[in-house]
Amino acid sequence: MVLFIVRRLWLAALVCLTVLVVSFILTRLSGDLAASIGGPNASAADIAIIRKNYGLDRPLVVQFLEWAGHAAEGDLGRSFLYHVPVWGLIRDRLPVTLTLGLTGLAIALVIALPLGILAAVREGSAMDRGIMMVALLGQAMPGFWFGLIMIVLLGLELQWLPISGVDTWQGYIMPGIVLAFSAIPALMRLTRSGMIDALAADYIRTARAKGLSRAKIILKHALRNAAMPVVSIAAVQLGFMLGGSVVIESVFALPGVGYLAWESIIKNDFPVVQAVVLFLAVIYIVLTLLADMMNALLDPRLRG
Repeated sequence: MVLFIVRRLWLAALVCLTVLVVSFILTRLSGDLAASIGGPNASAADIAIIRKNYGLDRPLVVQFLEWAGHAAEGDLGRSFLYHVPVWGLIRDRLPVTLTLGLTGLAIALVIALPLGILAAVREGSAMDRGIMMVALLGQAMPGFWFGLIMIVLLGLELQWLPISGVDTWQGYIMPGIVLAFSAIPALMRLTRSGMIDALAADYIRTARAKGLSRAKIILKHALRNAAMPVVSIAAVQLGFMLGGSVVIESVFALPGVGYLAWESIIKNDFPVVQAVVLFLAVIYIVLTLLADMMNALLDPRLRG
């Protein structure tokens, strides 16, 4: 188990390094950072001064090593736009993003688990095919389009929910539902396949022979084993949701880390863009690492 953890930690470190390099290169490929900071009215002399003050006149390798070294120490730089440490901006907006991600995950589990169980119990029936069709639609539906449809229907037409902001807890409902639809298909299919395998196991036939009720067999015996991979993959889905919050927070104008990234891209605040990409990637890597360790604890065969 120790060797398994060491291998996963080494792989996670390599992925973090890759994210560092890619995010740095992409910001440099987007154009002249000094010209973007100076704006359209900046003269050549102004741009030269900006380039020198921000260290953009040094070789790219030196710039990357300095930024990566500071990032490893927890210093993500200063915002070009707000002139404050980037970590402070992310820290202030992180609660909104985490609340949105956990809300979406909770909604996804509440919907996916019952539908996956129902599809497994009615395997091959019209209900099973209908539920799988819903999963297919959820997988193919663009999040921004679904969000706009909900804003028009639930926000403007019916006026049931606020269309932007998180002044009240209702502000998390619509964006949480949109985020949930990106995770429901995977969780539903995994629950269905796990339940089908569990219901065909010998211990289920033994439970039936003992005269246990169908509900007790499904919910107490079969679901307990079928839900183990679902619990571990839920951590990965949470990472996907946090990464997808950039689009959803922009659609619903939520003041989270995703919306901060969108604002920074529009206003060429490159230190914030790099930091947000790195931060969300690290969260996803950590959640994936925890999911791998949880799977290894549940299934000893994976440790080899």
